[in-house]
Amino acid sequence: MKVLFIGGTGNISTPVSRMAVAQGIDLYHVNRGNREAVAGVTSLQADLSDPNQFRNAIAGHRWDVVVNWIAFTPSDIQRDMDIFEGLTRQYIFISSASAYQKPPLNPVITESTPLRNPHWDYSRNKIACEDLLMKGYRERGFPVTIVRPSHTYYSVIPVSLGGWEEFTAIDRMRRGLQVVVHGDGTSLWTMTHASDFAKGFIGLLDNQHAIGEAFHITSDEVLTWNQIYETVARAAGAEANVVHIASDYISGYAEKHGYPSVHGTLLGDKSHSAVFDNSKIKRFVPDFTATTPFSEGIRQTIEWFDAVPSRRVVSEVTNRFLDGLIASIPK
Repeated sequence: MKVLFIGGTGNISTPVSRMAVAQGIDLYHVNRGNREAVAGVTSLQADLSDPNQFRNAIAGHRWDVVVNWIAFTPSDIQRDMDIFEGLTRQYIFISSASAYQKPPLNPVITESTPLRNPHWDYSRNKIACEDLLMKGYRERGFPVTIVRPSHTYYSVIPVSLGGWEEFTAIDRMRRGLQVVVHGDGTSLWTMTHASDFAKGFIGLLDNQHAIGEAFHITSDEVLTWNQIYETVARAAGAEANVVHIASDYISGYAEKHGYPSVHGTLLGDKSHSAVFDNSKIKRFVPDFTATTPFSEGIRQTIEWFDAVPSRRVVSEVTNRFLDGLIASIPK
């Protein structure tokens, strides 16, 4: 199987790439070459914002599957449809589970849950991308499959404030400083290790039954945000000194004081419970099951950060934001 990943060296796509290579897939990456290449992958270099450079990089190739990990707007999708129509048997778009209805009317999310997010441009753009691709499928058979990850981690810190590519939240925990959990910490959330996501995802590659379909791929483990922060702290060898603050207050404070917006990530995503029904992916990929509990996955992630000091980026901007936010709460 010959597969092209557009991107391919990110938080989710790196473990997927490694698993694909291990299974004998002839895998290519096309990207700007700014990150370390994955062993066993053929790398093609191009600035994707230049369609001619992109076309030249892939000239002469045909693909069984093309996966775009870094498409965010309809213009990205239109470019890909123009380039790959007739050159691939399947095109997989990486969307986002944040596109699902916010606030949800049903506590359990399925692939038929409506797509609507009035709080986050990122999610609305993903919805617009899906709409364009499904229009192409309906009108002329463009061979699309849509995949919606939800809070999938491997090389990021999956907390709501002071994490992701930052190490700020872990540093605060280790120094005994307070960390902020949105709301009262009792809403439900799903964390998925990228190695588990990869099992389901690879089963969709060149799966012709998946054409015209959408899937989410998540763990079945459900945790409260309080449990998440407690588990992260234990994995870091610390305790979670938690302050609970309402999501709309956090968002308003960031806006009022000129900090980067958290409106979309909180009110458009993490302030709502996210419990997923994975029946569909299990029907299409019968061997799929998520086996990495969050307690083990986050331990591995923190070890990955600790192994290389330069990965442990602590943001003074985030620290000022969190300190000011906490101080602003009436005692």
